Amino acid sequence: MKVAAVIFRAETSKQEEAKNRQLEKVNGKTLLENTLDALSDAGVNEQVVVLGDDMAEVIEAIRPKLGKIKITLNVSPEKGLPSSIQAGIIVLSNVDAVFFSSGDQNTPNSTVLKEMVNTMEKNPEAAIISPANKEKTGEPLLFRKTLLTELMSLRDNQTLADVVKAHSDKLFTVQTTN
Repeated sequence: MKVAAVIFRAETSKQEEAKNRQLEKVNGKTLLENTLDALSDAGVNEQVVVLGDDMAEVIEAIRPKLGKIKITLNVSPEKGLPSSIQAGIIVLSNVDAVFFSSGDQNTPNSTVLKEMVNTMEKNPEAAIISPANKEKTGEPLLFRKTLLTELMSLRDNQTLADVVKAHSDKLFTVQTTN
């Protein structure tokens, strides 16, 4: 299974706190770097970071990884999250599934991410895989490629949660302690 990842930034002033969290340091690295490392360690070779209006800060934070990841620009950050998701999807190669993450939370370790991919491989009816701590789901979310067209159709006020809700019968979870 060929798996990619799209890491997007919060794009509205309402999400300014989350936007700044992406560059917070945990164990000597930013949350964004930790996300990229966990995805890489899990075997996700194609990673796309979607940049918005504060690209210089983000590029500086991920400079050592620039040869290993793709960067794309959200030219309409005022349109919110869907425009970032769509900017990331557009640059992906032919993939079977895509992790989506804001990169502003503690990402599960690579073992959990690998288990998410394995769960999707073993369950053809699984369209979305989420890490979960007890009953609470988290991110990154793993979407099967069959949902990418739907994600490309999201409107300005819609989120990944709307797609998850619409396909809750195809949502599988993998337990984590994060």
